[in-house]
Amino acid sequence: MIPFPRLLAGLAALVVALFLVSLLIGPAGISPGRGLAALFHDDGGPMTLVMREIRLPRALLGVMVGASLGLSGAAMQGYLRNPLAEPGLIGVSGSAALGAVLAIQTGVAASFALALPLAALAGAGIAVGLLLALAGPRGDSLTLILAGIAISALAGALTSLVLNLSPNPFAASDIVFWMLGSLADRSFLHVALALPFMAGGAALLLPLARGLDTLTLGEDAAAALGTRLGRLRLMLVAGTAAMVGAATAVAGTIGFVGLVVPHLLRGAVGARPGRLLAASALGGAAMVLAADIAVRIVLPGRDLKLGVLTAIVGAPLFLHLVYRTRRDLE
Repeated sequence: MIPFPRLLAGLAALVVALFLVSLLIGPAGISPGRGLAALFHDDGGPMTLVMREIRLPRALLGVMVGASLGLSGAAMQGYLRNPLAEPGLIGVSGSAALGAVLAIQTGVAASFALALPLAALAGAGIAVGLLLALAGPRGDSLTLILAGIAISALAGALTSLVLNLSPNPFAASDIVFWMLGSLADRSFLHVALALPFMAGGAALLLPLARGLDTLTLGEDAAAALGTRLGRLRLMLVAGTAAMVGAATAVAGTIGFVGLVVPHLLRGAVGARPGRLLAASALGGAAMVLAADIAVRIVLPGRDLKLGVLTAIVGAPLFLHLVYRTRRDLE
């Protein structure tokens, strides 16, 4: 097992390296030296505009979205004590997607730049209210899962209904492409909108490390050790909703990050859910940045969507992890 400080330092270094590569990759053909110079020194030309207004917010959102999904996935898996849990389990991502779909279908998204992400955040907020109402203040983890599955199924059904009844093929096309997930064409407006929610969510989830560690002994033992399960569950739901809702609002649906990254890093932290939180946040940031770089390299002229690539890579990787786990148990 890698020492925990060294693991975090290695992951942080990987994120910084991928962040720099993300800044320097793009169709404009800017050399690394000139690109970095334009980033720090405004020459009043198009190069500075490309670096500061296109590439920098895209790279920042890659870090933010990846960290949000990785941290939320680790928190959900730790609380439910289930390695198959993922951030979308409580229905927030599906409800956020429904809010965005309604904004596109009704034409509200065309009214101003932030209409779509704001509608997605509103959808996520409604999902949280429904989840807490269904699960109740004393509901256990099974109740939380069932309520989340119900909300997710309802949001998915309503999204399909909107697509089915859409009279406008252009709106339907926009909906489909948005749901595939992407960081392209994002600006600092999206960064400013998502950052407070993601920072607030992280402030709720990271302090849960000790409580998640005690939950490995069971809920009764955790309560005996002083863990307030109701408060932990409320912080978990609120933190996950804030981070996943904001990530979905600005980037669309990006799957498998919150599911795969904790799996990859669990062995390196000694299977301690508390330590897995920070490690998964950095690992998620690295995964989304790497995927976004690959999107621009593999098919630069075809607009390959980020969510498609993470699913194509994440699903086989997850199947391999499942197979390896089963083989180790035999």
